Amino acid sequence: EIGHRRNPWKARSDLGRATLSQEPLKLMKTEQLNRFAGFGIGLASLFTENVLAHPCIVLRRQCQVNYHAQNYHLTPFTVINIMYSFNKTQGPRALWKGMGSTFIVQGVTLGAEGIISEFTPLPREISHKWNPKQIGEHLLLKALTYMVAMPFYSASLIETVQSEIIRDNTGILECIKEGIGRVIGMGVPHSKRLLPLLSLIFPTVLHGVLHYIISSIIQKFVLLILKRKTYNSYLAESTSPVQSMLDAYFPELIANFAASLCSDVILYPLETVLHRLHIQGTRTIIDNTDLGYEVLPINTQYEGMRDCINTIRQEEGALGFYKGFGAVIIQYTLHAAVLQITKIIYSTLLQNSI
Repeated sequence: EIGHRRNPWKARSDLGRATLSQEPLKLMKTEQLNRFAGFGIGLASLFTENVLAHPCIVLRRQCQVNYHAQNYHLTPFTVINIMYSFNKTQGPRALWKGMGSTFIVQGVTLGAEGIISEFTPLPREISHKWNPKQIGEHLLLKALTYMVAMPFYSASLIETVQSEIIRDNTGILECIKEGIGRVIGMGVPHSKRLLPLLSLIFPTVLHGVLHYIISSIIQKFVLLILKRKTYNSYLAESTSPVQSMLDAYFPELIANFAASLCSDVILYPLETVLHRLHIQGTRTIIDNTDLGYEVLPINTQYEGMRDCINTIRQEEGALGFYKGFGAVIIQYTLHAAVLQITKIIYSTLLQNSI
């Protein structure tokens, strides 16, 4: 029995070797999970912003340009009801129309910004040692970018609000064709009420630049608070390995979410005015957002931005600037829910791997 008894020192050394050999494997597994999770979290956020939220954007824009509407859809409850009506009468395509064109506008914006910054001294990014001149040049780059993307934004807006009942099956590149046609004055016939692109530059650039400034400030502020909170928890030595890995990904997503929400809410009245000016004279026919069926023509006759603001205030009241605001509440509630679900899934995966 003594001859066959296992040497305890040998057993311990074998156990040590096994532990050492398992550690790199465990580390590799965690790193792979981190890469996969980072990609998955980013993809989930992108999907929510551009696909899941699109029906909310469609309805919000239709409400904004519908000066006939008696129901302003300021709460999520009426918005859900009208969405259900559109889906029932026209099918799911009624809520996802124009999604391809919104991606094209984003692509044109990014491309224009890259090209302009390449051929001009205007900086695409602001360095840590910034000065007023650098900020001014950076904002000028943004303004020029919004000017280039403006006709395509206008074409995309028409695609998202045009009723599916009278709409032809347009191709994915129709937005580019319409945008170029708007610049050179060719393409679909427009009425005499159509505002020239020069009249649309100021409200478009104003909205774009203000949206960028507000979202940048909010993003930096929220990120600073979250990083300080993370730093304090490290000093207190109360951070778990799972929490420290979550801190690597989620603060930026939360900051982006807060920035986008705040800028959309603050600039909602200006966005309503902008969309009405862009849609005027384009002979667009939208869905009746009061009934959920039937269609309505857009026959506004605003002379410009100031006239549009005054007319909305007089004829629709202060809440007229917030038509369709319930869709914004649904949009960001969905976004917050997806972020929370993603965080729970990621936490569970990490706890199982550690």
